[in-house]
Amino acid sequence: MSVFSMQGSGCRYFVAAVIVAALQTAVLGYVIESRASILRSGADILLKTAPVDPRDFLRGDYVVLNYDISSVPVASIIGGVPQDQGSKSLWVRLKPGDGGFWGIVESSFAPLPEQAGAVFLHTRPFYSYGPSSADHLRVEYGIERYYVPEGQGTALERARQDGDVSIAVRVASDGTPQIRSLLVDGKPAYDEPLY
Repeated sequence: MSVFSMQGSGCRYFVAAVIVAALQTAVLGYVIESRASILRSGADILLKTAPVDPRDFLRGDYVVLNYDISSVPVASIIGGVPQDQGSKSLWVRLKPGDGGFWGIVESSFAPLPEQAGAVFLHTRPFYSYGPSSADHLRVEYGIERYYVPEGQGTALERARQDGDVSIAVRVASDGTPQIRSLLVDGKPAYDEPLY
């Protein structure tokens, strides 16, 4: 084997490694920028947190959040629950209500059109058993965890037990939510950085 063929082989590996690194960087940049884009230009809403079992509130360095809007009334679903079982997602329309907190006004298993003075959230996929006797569907939006600085969770746990924690959220036009800040007694306790 000549020196030139060994150099050519090493060059190919180097080029391949550079291409792989560039692709990984591009994917990571896309993920970070898509989140930052929502925080920069999404619609602002305020969500009231609902009580959570205190044993589950803090796990390590993140706070488990539950919302009033996490329980979607079946009566709010336009067209009802589909007959077939399987993985589904909901579009949930919210409007401002008492105390500036946003609440559910309607929902649908099909995309909802935009409406002035309202936003919609698109839930994470969940398993639907079809029509049942349940009055509410339990859903998640991807904003059920909030990471806090290490050792800062105790005060949040106490505030949560008093019902004084709320979440400011920005919502993209496709219904993707992103936590902007965590508020205690209506004042920002933690703001989410863009990057």
